[in-house]
Amino acid sequence: MIQPWHHKISNVAQLGGIETAVIDNGPGRGTRIAWINTGTGLRYKVVIDRAMDIAEAFYNEHSLAWLSHVGITSPQPFSSHGMDWIRTFGGGLLTTCGLSHVGGPETDEFGERGLHGGVSNLPAELESIKQPDPLRGDLSMSITAKIKQTQVFGPSLELKRTISGTLGQPLIRIHDEVYNSGNTAQPHMLLYHFNFGWPLVDEGTTLHWKGKWSSGSADNPSRIFKEGNNFRTAPAPLESHNGTGEEVAVIDPPAGDDGLCFCGLYNAKLRVAVSLKFKKDQLPWLTNWQHWGQGEYVTGLEPGTHPPIGQARARKENQLIFLQPGASRSYNLELEVLTSENSINELQMKTKP
Repeated sequence: MIQPWHHKISNVAQLGGIETAVIDNGPGRGTRIAWINTGTGLRYKVVIDRAMDIAEAFYNEHSLAWLSHVGITSPQPFSSHGMDWIRTFGGGLLTTCGLSHVGGPETDEFGERGLHGGVSNLPAELESIKQPDPLRGDLSMSITAKIKQTQVFGPSLELKRTISGTLGQPLIRIHDEVYNSGNTAQPHMLLYHFNFGWPLVDEGTTLHWKGKWSSGSADNPSRIFKEGNNFRTAPAPLESHNGTGEEVAVIDPPAGDDGLCFCGLYNAKLRVAVSLKFKKDQLPWLTNWQHWGQGEYVTGLEPGTHPPIGQARARKENQLIFLQPGASRSYNLELEVLTSENSINELQMKTKP
C-alpha cells in the first residue's frame, strides 16, 4: 500500500519516532527521558530513570495526564519508607506501584513497607531502542529496559518493560515481565497508577468502567461512591478534596469472551476519549481514584494484581502472590486515544454498567 508520504521524506523524525534526552534543570536534573511521537498527535515522555514510567502525554493540543506540583524528580531509590512515595510522586500518565507491595505504609513481622513500594524510584538499564523504518515498510517502534529491585541476600525482583507503538496509530502498548532472580520465594503485588487530568478531565467528562465495586467502610463511608450519586461524571473542583481529600472505589471488572477488560474516559466537548484495556487473568482488579481538589484535579484508573490493600492484608486474606525463584509473570496493557464516533460508542458499550 502506497503511503501519502511515499518518496516525500528523508528522515523518519519527520513522521515520528523515539528521541532520548537528559533533563538539565530543576529537581529532575540528570534524569534520562525518551520522547515518543506516534505521528498521530499522540506523543508522550517516558522517564527512563523512574522505572520507565510515563510523565507528560498529549493528543494534539490537549494534555491527557495530570502532573503534580512535584513534577519529575531524579530517582531516590532509598525513599521507600512511610509516606516517602508522595514526596516524589510526579503524577504523569503512569506511575508504577509495587513490585512487592501496593497500598499504605505498614510494618509487620515480615518487614517495613512504604506507600506503594519503591519501584517507581528506580532507574532503568536500557536494553534496546527500535526506531520505525517507514522507507522499508516497518512502522513499529519500541523501547525496552530492565529495572532491578534487589539487595544482597534478597529479595531480588526484576521488571523488564517494553513500551511500543506503531507510527500512524494513537496508542501505547506496555508489556511487562516481573522475574524473581533471587533464591527464595518473594511476595509480588503490582498496580498501574494511570493519572488523567485537564483538559481531558473536566466538568462533564465521563468515566467508563463496570463491575461490582466497593468504597469506604462502615466507619468511614464514601461521600462520592454511593448508590444514587453520579460518580461517573467529573465534577467541578471540590473544596472538600483540598489537601488529602479523595475517594477510591475498588472494582472487580468483568472480562469479555476474549479475556479483556476495558475502562476509559470521554470528554464530549473535546470529542476525545481514552480507552485502557488489560487482561483479566493478569490484572483482575481496577481502582478508580478521584481527587477533585482545587489545583490538584485528577482521576486515576488503576489496573492491578490486587486492590491497594497492602501486603499484610493480602497475606491475611490468602490473596498475596508469591514468585518462586526463577519464576516470572507477564502483563500487557494498551492505551488508545479515540476520536471517531464509532470507536467512542464501542468503548461506551463495552463499559456500560
